[in-house]
Amino acid sequence: MTPAASDPAATIALEAAAIALLHEVADGAKRAGVFASVRISPNRVECEARDSAAPACYRFERLGPDFWVSLVMKDRWQSQSIEADLIHTGDKLEDLIAEEVGEAGYEGEARTPCEHFRSEEKEFTFRSRVPINLSTPVAESAKAALPWLLGYEACFRRLGDMEGGDED
Repeated sequence: MTPAASDPAATIALEAAAIALLHEVADGAKRAGVFASVRISPNRVECEARDSAAPACYRFERLGPDFWVSLVMKDRWQSQSIEADLIHTGDKLEDLIAEEVGEAGYEGEARTPCEHFRSEEKEFTFRSRVPINLSTPVAESAKAALPWLLGYEACFRRLGDMEGGDED
């Protein structure tokens, strides 16, 4: 049992930290200026991809005790275009993500598995768990979280039709 599960005050503090973290990440995403729009909901920051051939969103969200960064889209072709680029280049998605997350300012180990699946909402999803510790100050957590969102955008922007598609 986690300390928060047995201590109501700790649970409230963790929830408040999670909400504050989402607001900090949303503010940082807006300041970065790389997304078409940024929205926040109780458990998620959702950033619309700019210049994508089909609608796609980057997300930073809390799912249970974990935080995840993801790219989601409903268009199968869009998802397949990303896969095709990876097959043709031979690049490993985890390596590309780690490089961009590091370039965006993350100082920890950024090489982590990237899941790729079709969700129950019928969205094609690429996602990675973000190593966040809510027991640290919110500003410190946000400093660790924002590079994951910006790194995902920088990585995927160059893949498939995320920069507008068939303009070759």
